[in-house]
Amino acid sequence: MKKLLSLVMTGVLAVSALTACGSSGSTAGTQAAGGETTAAAAAASAETAAAGAASTGNSGEEVVFGTGGTTGTYYAVGGVMATVLNPLMQNSHLTVTSTGASKANIQLIDDGDANLAIVQNDVMSYAHEGTDLFADEGAYETFAPVAGLYDETVQIITCTDDIKTVADLKGKTVSVGDAGSGVEFNARQILDAYGISFDDIKVVNASFGDSADSLKDEKIDAAFIVAGAPTTAVVDLSTTKAVHLVELDDDHIKTLQDKYSFYTPTTIPGGTYTGVDADAKTVSVRATIIASTKLSEDVVYEMLKTMFDNKDALAAGHAKFELLNLEDATKGITIPFHPGAKKYYEEQGITVD
Repeated sequence: MKKLLSLVMTGVLAVSALTACGSSGSTAGTQAAGGETTAAAAAASAETAAAGAASTGNSGEEVVFGTGGTTGTYYAVGGVMATVLNPLMQNSHLTVTSTGASKANIQLIDDGDANLAIVQNDVMSYAHEGTDLFADEGAYETFAPVAGLYDETVQIITCTDDIKTVADLKGKTVSVGDAGSGVEFNARQILDAYGISFDDIKVVNASFGDSADSLKDEKIDAAFIVAGAPTTAVVDLSTTKAVHLVELDDDHIKTLQDKYSFYTPTTIPGGTYTGVDADAKTVSVRATIIASTKLSEDVVYEMLKTMFDNKDALAAGHAKFELLNLEDATKGITIPFHPGAKKYYEEQGITVD
């Protein structure tokens, strides 16, 4: 019964994700994935998906897959993976569970309540080193990276002409994400690279949606958002306000990379948001799959191989998989990979630790 319920759930997720593909905006982390479907249509599709998966599925090891909130991209991405991969794998089947995203997923794996999860690679690095978000808990040694999926871009958004560079944020009212979030640490690190501390700004802790509303109402001067671009909250804001992207210069990007290896240089193309015609240089972190070190090499290897072998089917279920590629799967990851992932990458001619 538990397996049947997981199959029904993944069927519902598949419908949600397919609808989201047609949306004009996309989000990451715990932001809404976008798209709606009727309850009747979702139920009918779930029933069909459950029947099809049950006839072709496997009786392998159950792998609990920690994702994010039920309205977020991590959850939808995990659901599409389960729907596409489960009928094709012999050693395991994925059961998707909603969670509090990156930090919560690290803890779930450590507690043995999840075997696989999606996290930001910077949060993964903090956990491995026992720093920043995990300074109180200490280092975690119970997980290992499997694959980077897609970029989550650091976007500094403003609606005022007074802010043209990061240095101009000094003395301003700035949203830095939820308190204790990965976004807050990203903001702190970037400001620090420019010689600015939180004492030099008026800090506001707010979600992406609340930050966009505050920019619209002119309650704040700028906001840090870390998500796939275009981000729905910013897309919506740009329809009512003139939005500007504050870019990072090459020297400060290098400074960040030298200190924090999980950052990768990224350019937000002009036209991503209404009225923003110029490209904007910034940095990204990456949504990354991690696995428990107790999960077998065979299970991780098969899951990873099946994922890359069926990229087109995954991309048909969720647009984020259009960004999946072997060349970028290991970038921004500096801690040792799971043995199953290492085996797969080395077969593809990619050397990893």
